[in-house]
Amino acid sequence: MFRTRFKREIVAEFLPPARSIKRQQAIILCDGMPSMPRKQPLVEYLSRKGYWVFYPRWRGAWESGGQFLARSPHQDILDIVSELPKGFREVAFGRKFRCSPETIFVIGGSFGGAAAILSSLDPRITKVIANCPVVDWAILRKEQKKETSNPSYAAYIRAAFGNGYRLSARNWNKLRGGIFYNPEYHLKDLTPSKVLMFHAKDDPYIPWKLVDSFARRASIKLNLLPRGGHLRTESVVQKYWPQIKRFFDS
Repeated sequence: MFRTRFKREIVAEFLPPARSIKRQQAIILCDGMPSMPRKQPLVEYLSRKGYWVFYPRWRGAWESGGQFLARSPHQDILDIVSELPKGFREVAFGRKFRCSPETIFVIGGSFGGAAAILSSLDPRITKVIANCPVVDWAILRKEQKKETSNPSYAAYIRAAFGNGYRLSARNWNKLRGGIFYNPEYHLKDLTPSKVLMFHAKDDPYIPWKLVDSFARRASIKLNLLPRGGHLRTESVVQKYWPQIKRFFDS
Protein backbone atom coordinates (compact mmCIF):
# COMPACT_ATOMS: atom_id res chain seq x y z
CA MET A 1 0.00 0.00 0.00
CA PHE A 2 1.41 3.37 -1.05
CA ARG A 3 0.72 6.83 0.35
CA THR A 4 0.62 10.17 -1.38
CA ARG A 5 -0.64 13.68 -0.77
CA PHE A 6 -2.90 15.64 -3.12
CA LYS A 7 -3.17 19.44 -3.12
CA ARG A 8 -0.62 19.46 -0.28
CA GLU A 9 -3.35 18.49 2.19
CA ILE A 10 -5.23 15.33 1.24
CA VAL A 11 -3.38 12.19 2.32
CA ALA A 12 -4.44 9.10 0.40
CA GLU A 13 -3.45 5.47 0.39
CA PHE A 14 -3.48 3.91 -3.06
CA LEU A 15 -2.68 0.85 -5.13
CA PRO A 16 -2.23 0.42 -8.88
CA PRO A 17 -4.03 -2.51 -10.53
CA ALA A 18 -2.63 -5.81 -9.35
CA ARG A 19 -2.68 -7.15 -12.91
CA SER A 20 -1.99 -5.72 -16.33
CA ILE A 21 -5.00 -4.01 -17.92
CA LYS A 22 -5.63 -2.49 -21.36
CA ARG A 23 -7.38 0.64 -20.11
CA GLN A 24 -7.03 2.52 -16.87
CA GLN A 25 -9.99 2.69 -14.52
CA ALA A 26 -9.96 4.29 -11.08
CA ILE A 27 -12.04 3.95 -7.93
CA ILE A 28 -12.04 6.50 -5.10
CA LEU A 29 -13.28 5.27 -1.71
CA CYS A 30 -15.04 7.64 0.70
CA ASP A 31 -15.11 7.04 4.44
CA GLY A 32 -17.99 7.64 6.78
CA MET A 33 -17.74 9.99 9.74
CA PRO A 34 -16.89 9.38 12.46
CA SER A 35 -14.99 6.25 11.53
CA MET A 36 -11.55 4.71 11.66
CA PRO A 37 -9.57 4.46 8.38
CA ARG A 38 -9.82 0.71 7.84
CA LYS A 39 -10.76 0.11 4.20
CA GLN A 40 -7.29 -1.14 3.25
CA PRO A 41 -8.59 -4.69 2.59
CA LEU A 42 -11.18 -3.22 0.22
CA VAL A 43 -8.42 -1.27 -1.56
CA GLU A 44 -6.56 -4.54 -2.10
CA TYR A 45 -9.73 -6.34 -3.23
CA LEU A 46 -10.52 -3.73 -5.88
CA SER A 47 -6.89 -3.54 -7.00
CA ARG A 48 -7.05 -7.27 -7.71
CA LYS A 49 -10.11 -6.57 -9.86
CA GLY A 50 -7.97 -4.39 -12.12
CA TYR A 51 -8.57 -0.86 -10.81
CA TRP A 52 -6.42 1.95 -9.57
CA VAL A 53 -7.79 2.51 -6.07
CA PHE A 54 -7.45 5.67 -3.97
CA TYR A 55 -8.46 5.84 -0.31
CA PRO A 56 -8.21 9.45 0.90
CA ARG A 57 -8.64 11.01 4.32
CA TRP A 58 -10.99 13.97 4.30
CA ARG A 59 -9.42 17.38 4.71
CA GLY A 60 -9.28 18.05 8.42
CA ALA A 61 -9.46 14.35 9.30
CA TRP A 62 -6.77 11.95 10.46
CA GLU A 63 -3.52 12.40 8.50
CA SER A 64 -4.81 15.10 6.11
CA GLY A 65 -4.30 18.80 6.69
CA GLY A 66 -6.91 21.51 6.94
CA GLN A 67 -10.13 21.88 8.89
CA PHE A 68 -12.95 19.38 8.61
CA LEU A 69 -16.00 20.70 6.71
CA ALA A 70 -14.31 23.98 5.85
CA ARG A 71 -15.17 22.87 2.32
CA SER A 72 -17.71 20.35 1.09
CA PRO A 73 -15.99 16.93 1.33
CA HIS A 74 -16.98 15.97 -2.20
CA GLN A 75 -14.61 18.72 -3.37
CA ASP A 76 -11.75 16.60 -1.98
CA ILE A 77 -12.71 13.88 -4.44
CA LEU A 78 -12.76 16.31 -7.35
CA ASP A 79 -9.39 17.75 -6.31
CA ILE A 80 -7.92 14.25 -6.47
CA VAL A 81 -9.44 13.71 -9.91
CA SER A 82 -7.82 16.94 -11.10
CA GLU A 83 -4.40 15.86 -9.81
CA LEU A 84 -4.29 12.32 -11.20
CA PRO A 85 -3.18 13.11 -14.79
CA LYS A 86 -0.45 15.44 -13.50
CA GLY A 87 1.26 12.57 -11.74
CA PHE A 88 1.88 12.05 -8.02
CA ARG A 89 4.62 10.64 -5.81
CA GLU A 90 4.39 8.12 -3.04
CA VAL A 91 5.76 9.77 0.07
CA ALA A 92 8.13 7.06 1.36
CA PHE A 93 10.62 6.85 -1.52
CA GLY A 94 9.38 9.45 -4.00
CA ARG A 95 8.40 6.99 -6.72
CA LYS A 96 6.40 8.81 -9.43
CA PHE A 97 3.04 7.50 -10.60
CA ARG A 98 0.70 8.72 -13.29
CA CYS A 99 -2.92 7.70 -13.71
CA SER A 100 -5.06 8.89 -16.61
CA PRO A 101 -8.19 6.80 -16.19
CA GLU A 102 -10.81 6.49 -18.91
CA THR A 103 -13.44 5.96 -16.23
CA ILE A 104 -13.58 7.10 -12.60
CA PHE A 105 -15.91 5.56 -10.04
CA VAL A 106 -16.63 6.70 -6.49
CA ILE A 107 -17.78 4.40 -3.68
CA GLY A 108 -18.90 5.90 -0.38
CA GLY A 109 -20.88 4.87 2.67
CA SER A 110 -22.95 6.85 5.17
CA PHE A 111 -21.33 10.32 5.45
CA GLY A 112 -19.16 9.33 2.49
CA GLY A 113 -22.27 8.29 0.59
CA ALA A 114 -23.27 11.93 0.40
CA ALA A 115 -19.85 12.71 -1.11
CA ALA A 116 -20.31 9.95 -3.68
CA ILE A 117 -23.72 11.28 -4.73
CA LEU A 118 -22.54 14.88 -4.97
CA SER A 119 -19.39 13.93 -6.88
CA SER A 120 -21.60 12.39 -9.57
CA LEU A 121 -22.58 15.93 -10.58
CA ASP A 122 -19.12 16.33 -12.09
CA PRO A 123 -18.89 15.03 -15.68
CA ARG A 124 -15.48 13.47 -14.98
CA ILE A 125 -17.09 10.99 -12.58
CA THR A 126 -18.45 8.02 -14.50
CA LYS A 127 -20.63 6.35 -11.86
CA VAL A 128 -20.97 6.11 -8.08
CA ILE A 129 -22.06 3.66 -5.41
CA ALA A 130 -23.74 5.21 -2.35
CA ASN A 131 -24.10 2.79 0.55
CA CYS A 132 -26.56 3.74 3.35
CA PRO A 133 -25.96 7.37 2.36
CA VAL A 134 -26.85 10.55 4.16
CA VAL A 135 -29.22 12.10 1.64
CA ASP A 136 -30.63 14.95 3.74
CA TRP A 137 -29.12 16.49 6.86
CA ALA A 138 -32.60 16.76 8.40
CA ILE A 139 -31.67 13.42 10.00
CA LEU A 140 -28.83 15.05 11.93
CA ARG A 141 -30.61 15.48 15.25
CA LYS A 142 -31.92 11.92 15.23
CA GLU A 143 -28.41 10.62 14.51
CA GLN A 144 -26.93 12.71 17.30
CA LYS A 145 -29.44 11.42 19.84
CA LYS A 146 -28.52 7.85 18.98
CA GLU A 147 -24.77 8.44 19.29
CA THR A 148 -24.37 10.79 22.24
CA SER A 149 -26.20 12.73 24.91
CA ASN A 150 -23.74 15.61 24.45
CA PRO A 151 -25.76 18.63 23.24
CA SER A 152 -22.83 19.66 21.01
CA TYR A 153 -22.01 17.02 18.39
CA ALA A 154 -18.78 18.79 17.45
CA ALA A 155 -17.69 18.73 21.11
CA TYR A 156 -18.51 15.03 21.26
CA ILE A 157 -16.36 14.35 18.18
CA ARG A 158 -13.44 16.26 19.66
CA ALA A 159 -13.74 14.41 22.96
CA ALA A 160 -14.14 10.98 21.38
CA PHE A 161 -11.64 11.28 18.51
CA GLY A 162 -9.18 13.97 19.60
CA ASN A 163 -7.37 15.40 16.59
CA GLY A 164 -8.79 12.65 14.37
CA TYR A 165 -11.22 15.35 13.24
CA ARG A 166 -10.39 19.05 13.44
CA LEU A 167 -14.03 20.08 13.61
CA SER A 168 -15.42 23.37 14.85
CA ALA A 169 -19.03 23.88 15.90
CA ARG A 170 -19.31 26.55 13.21
CA ASN A 171 -18.33 24.16 10.43
CA TRP A 172 -20.56 21.38 11.75
CA ASN A 173 -23.53 23.74 11.93
CA LYS A 174 -23.14 24.51 8.23
CA LEU A 175 -24.90 21.20 7.63
CA ARG A 176 -28.08 22.50 9.23
CA GLY A 177 -28.76 24.98 6.45
CA GLY A 178 -29.85 22.29 3.98
CA ILE A 179 -27.56 23.50 1.18
CA PHE A 180 -23.97 22.73 2.20
CA TYR A 181 -22.94 19.13 1.43
CA ASN A 182 -26.58 18.07 1.04
CA PRO A 183 -27.68 15.69 -1.75
CA GLU A 184 -31.34 16.63 -1.24
CA TYR A 185 -30.58 20.19 -2.33
CA HIS A 186 -29.19 18.89 -5.66
CA LEU A 187 -31.79 16.18 -6.23
CA LYS A 188 -33.07 17.63 -9.51
CA ASP A 189 -29.54 18.04 -10.85
CA LEU A 190 -28.57 14.38 -10.49
CA THR A 191 -28.22 11.96 -13.39
CA PRO A 192 -30.05 8.82 -12.18
CA SER A 193 -28.08 6.43 -14.38
CA LYS A 194 -24.83 7.46 -12.66
CA VAL A 195 -25.93 6.45 -9.14
CA LEU A 196 -26.62 3.07 -7.51
CA MET A 197 -27.60 2.98 -3.83
CA PHE A 198 -27.78 0.30 -1.14
CA HIS A 199 -29.65 0.56 2.15
CA ALA A 200 -31.12 -1.68 4.85
CA LYS A 201 -34.56 -1.28 6.42
CA ASP A 202 -33.17 -1.82 9.92
CA ASP A 203 -30.47 0.88 9.67
CA PRO A 204 -30.47 2.44 13.16
CA TYR A 205 -28.94 5.76 12.06
CA ILE A 206 -30.34 6.71 8.66
CA PRO A 207 -34.08 6.00 8.23
CA TRP A 208 -34.70 3.82 5.20
CA LYS A 209 -37.89 5.67 4.29
CA LEU A 210 -35.89 8.88 3.88
CA VAL A 211 -33.46 7.18 1.49
CA ASP A 212 -36.26 5.37 -0.35
CA SER A 213 -38.14 8.65 -0.88
CA PHE A 214 -34.97 10.33 -2.16
CA ALA A 215 -34.28 7.48 -4.58
CA ARG A 216 -37.85 7.47 -5.91
CA ARG A 217 -37.95 11.24 -6.44
CA ALA A 218 -34.53 11.20 -8.13
CA SER A 219 -35.34 8.03 -10.16
CA ILE A 220 -32.21 6.39 -8.74
CA LYS A 221 -31.90 2.63 -8.44
CA LEU A 222 -31.97 1.56 -4.78
CA ASN A 223 -31.22 -1.93 -3.52
CA LEU A 224 -33.31 -1.95 -0.35
CA LEU A 225 -32.35 -4.86 1.88
CA PRO A 226 -34.64 -6.20 4.63
CA ARG A 227 -31.86 -6.29 7.20
CA GLY A 228 -28.18 -5.56 7.72
CA GLY A 229 -28.16 -2.50 9.96
CA HIS A 230 -25.81 0.32 9.04
CA LEU A 231 -24.21 -1.58 6.18
CA ARG A 232 -20.44 -1.78 5.95
CA THR A 233 -19.28 -0.61 2.54
CA GLU A 234 -16.64 -3.34 2.41
CA SER A 235 -19.28 -6.05 2.87
CA VAL A 236 -21.67 -4.54 0.32
CA VAL A 237 -19.00 -4.18 -2.37
CA GLN A 238 -17.75 -7.74 -2.00
CA LYS A 239 -21.19 -9.35 -1.65
CA TYR A 240 -22.73 -7.46 -4.55
CA TRP A 241 -19.65 -7.07 -6.72
CA PRO A 242 -21.14 -8.82 -9.80
CA GLN A 243 -24.04 -6.33 -9.80
CA ILE A 244 -21.73 -3.38 -9.12
CA LYS A 245 -19.39 -4.46 -11.92
CA ARG A 246 -22.31 -4.69 -14.37
CA PHE A 247 -23.41 -1.22 -13.28
CA PHE A 248 -19.91 0.17 -13.80
CA ASP A 249 -19.64 -1.41 -17.24
CA SER A 250 -23.10 -0.47 -18.47
